[in-house]
Amino acid sequence: MSVSGMKKQLHKASQLLNERLMGAEGTKMDEDFLKMEKGVTVINSLLAELLCKTTEFLQPNPAYRAKLSMLNTMSRIRGQARSVGYPQTEGMLGECMSVYGQELGVASDFGGALSGVGDALQEVAQARDTMDVNVKRSFIDPLQELNNTELKEIRYQLKKLNGRRLDFDYKRRRRGKVPADEMRQAWDKFSSSKEQAERSMFILLQSDVDQLNPLAAMITELLDFHRNAHHILLSLHDQLQARLTAASNRPQRRFRPKKIRIRSEHNGSLGFYHQPSLTSTVSSDQFTVLSSRPGSPISCYANSKMVLDQPCCRALYSFHPNQDGELDFSEGDIIILTNQVDSNWYEGALGSQSGLFPVSYVDVLVPLPLPQHT
Repeated sequence: MSVSGMKKQLHKASQLLNERLMGAEGTKMDEDFLKMEKGVTVINSLLAELLCKTTEFLQPNPAYRAKLSMLNTMSRIRGQARSVGYPQTEGMLGECMSVYGQELGVASDFGGALSGVGDALQEVAQARDTMDVNVKRSFIDPLQELNNTELKEIRYQLKKLNGRRLDFDYKRRRRGKVPADEMRQAWDKFSSSKEQAERSMFILLQSDVDQLNPLAAMITELLDFHRNAHHILLSLHDQLQARLTAASNRPQRRFRPKKIRIRSEHNGSLGFYHQPSLTSTVSSDQFTVLSSRPGSPISCYANSKMVLDQPCCRALYSFHPNQDGELDFSEGDIIILTNQVDSNWYEGALGSQSGLFPVSYVDVLVPLPLPQHT
């Protein structure tokens, strides 16, 4: 810095101290200029906070934001054009559901539903990624450009104007000791800076259309995202309702403990081992041997020799009567067969109850005897 430049800086500092500490009065700007300056100050603060808050809105997790920023910086250093995308919360939840849905398998209704929900949430995450990119392009980038060009220039001009004002006021305060040419030169510079700053602020504050366009674009992107998410989730809701309806209408299954199958060491016939009670001792009656019959699968709860010695069947599904004369039973019940009415209906007894029931609901263990012809 030259000697004259250093002296000018000292004069400005002296004038500023006199205004702040001694109550010296500096040159006042007109009301219109002060209003524009206030408006520019507000816009300057607004953009700084708005850009930060918009980034937080698109990327809520500060830890992921920091990691993303670091990875993108490393990508630029390595010359990689592709940046790392922000991990959307919907995508992370959807991926977790998809993994466990595949673990449970398609045979499980819950597993299939998890996979469906996981796929839908990942679609929502992709829609949000698209929104992030479009909001950055149509909202953040234009405002960042405004902050880095017009506002930066206005900030520079206002700072320059304030320095020239201090220089002019210092020389005006020392009138008589400062040559008239220096006074006139300081005034010309001050007036020129004021006009230039005023023109720039006026242009910025009158460009409402240029400032409204990015805002409208951001709202359009938000609307498109929520419309897409609504469509995806509505379709998912219909699929889940269909699954729920199908599961509700499926015949209810009841738990029946399975007996352990063993093969006799003597004749090779198939039988079942019955779990003894805690108070009883093991006896030879714990084994019930059943001879296999062609066309008659042996899979029943053989807890009574009486059942096995006469025609019987095991219920494959629960059956609840719609009309009088039909037999009510649950899945796994052993029913004594008394008669076959036709190809679709049996007649049988369960405990003290008897009635008709569908042939397709049972598995015959011991068939009815064939009718005798005379």
